[in-house]
Amino acid sequence: METLFKLSSFTALPFWVLMIFLPRWRVTKRLMSSPLVCAAPAALYAALVIPRFAEVWRDVSSPELSGVAALLGSPVGATVGWLHFLAFDLFVGRWIYLDGRERDVPAWVLAPVLFVTLMLGPCGFLLYPIVRHVRGHLQAGDKVIPVWTVSK
Repeated sequence: METLFKLSSFTALPFWVLMIFLPRWRVTKRLMSSPLVCAAPAALYAALVIPRFAEVWRDVSSPELSGVAALLGSPVGATVGWLHFLAFDLFVGRWIYLDGRERDVPAWVLAPVLFVTLMLGPCGFLLYPIVRHVRGHLQAGDKVIPVWTVSK
């Protein structure tokens, strides 16, 4: 299980490298246009979950902290959780990449958002709509006033 855990990151990492460091490369554009980029971590996840379906279903259908902690506290559970993160963070990162390209968000703006999504998935997912909102106002020529500015 240790080896699978360590190698599982390589099912997603190449795609992150392409989106962050080579976003305009035609190979990146072509690869990321396919939702199948998320298939490898998802397939590994399924391969680990299906044989343990009853146990996993019990813990996720009526979640209790102790049950989920026990599930994730084992080597298999941690690997399953990690693969879940890899698959869904990559799915979200792919969406951010594609949407950002469609909206002409500069690569230097998108790269940090993608990095945050890679490292802290939901935080990147929350950050991107803010970037999109600000970018939309800047493109429209609006004056963007930061939300932390106190009006008098």
